[in-house]
Amino acid sequence: MNILDNLRQRFVYLVLIGALLAVGGYEWHLFQKGKVIAVASAKPPPQAGPIVAEGRVASYPGGEVTLAAEFPGKLTAIHVKERDRVSEGQVLAELDVALDRAALDEAWARVREAESELKYLQKERERSQSLLSSHVIAEAEHARATQAVHNAERRKVSLLAGAARVSKHIEKARLIAPRSGVVTSRRADAGEMVEAGVPLLTITNLDELRIEAEVGEFDTAQVRLGAGASIKAEGYGARSWRAKVEEIPDTVVPRQLKPLDPSSPVDTRVLLVKLAPTEKLPFKLGQRVEVTITR
Repeated sequence: MNILDNLRQRFVYLVLIGALLAVGGYEWHLFQKGKVIAVASAKPPPQAGPIVAEGRVASYPGGEVTLAAEFPGKLTAIHVKERDRVSEGQVLAELDVALDRAALDEAWARVREAESELKYLQKERERSQSLLSSHVIAEAEHARATQAVHNAERRKVSLLAGAARVSKHIEKARLIAPRSGVVTSRRADAGEMVEAGVPLLTITNLDELRIEAEVGEFDTAQVRLGAGASIKAEGYGARSWRAKVEEIPDTVVPRQLKPLDPSSPVDTRVLLVKLAPTEKLPFKLGQRVEVTITR
């Protein structure tokens, strides 16, 4: 019996030791797995990719000017055509002002008439002053002569203002280039009747262009000033041109460009990020391009 008891006791011990070893080994496995997970979670997250957006070629503020007539009339001459380069102060078009010139001639004739009358009345005032000093005429007579001179002076001033008004109207009949640039749009021809405020010519400074990229509103936090970018466009193969972010607006606006991908939503809001090219672009004003901005 003693031998059997000893064997049983040893078997129990062996079972207990095996169980302890199994539990310890499992706990060691869990400990090592936790260390691997902790190390993996401590690694920095992978960097997000670049921001890809659609955009268009645009001019700088003030780089594009649209001219229109200030009053309705007949367009007698238009001296430029599309793609012509013009200089500041150059006459681009003229309206018919034949009636205004006739009115101006009439206004200056009335001014000369008023000047002649004023000279006569001034001499009469001098004569009445002399007669008043000699007590030949009453003081009231001299007062009337003086008043006539004042009235003639005021009439001359009024006629001069009228002539200046007609002259200014004639000046406005000439459309003058407010800045140098290229004629990018011409919407009328000589002989046409035009209305006031209707665009006739557009002048653009094509030497200074930039890109307006429509960045999705969920990527706005990732855009930074000075970030590099590349510009591509259809028809130019794999070629790209470098640019950098120069302006980030404070507000988002509705999408202005219709997405090329039919599955893309059209009712989203975007941030119109402005990019300055760091090399000359071969694109046309208003051309659609693809923009890739580095985060």
